[in-house]
Amino acid sequence: MTVFYLHRPDDETPKGLRVGFTVGKVLGGAVQRNRMKRRLREAVRLAVQPDLAVDVVVNPKKSVLDAEFTQLQSELKRAFEVIQHSAGARGK
Repeated sequence: MTVFYLHRPDDETPKGLRVGFTVGKVLGGAVQRNRMKRRLREAVRLAVQPDLAVDVVVNPKKSVLDAEFTQLQSELKRAFEVIQHSAGARGK
């Protein structure tokens, strides 16, 4: 999967992390696409999320359907760590 992010200005509302998913028709039928989104939403919910003003877009690949849930969680956790590290570098 590919993860894009953009830091929002501190004065802009709402505070906190906003996450969206782009799951196009090329990834399968409606049932498969919805299953991908459900799995990703749950993985994001369970991941330790940074308390930052950031917009995140997750663009999954077809392999997300067959991937183990723990693998999804670790990939998203790693992405959030990179985002948090990037925010720390911005603050310096």
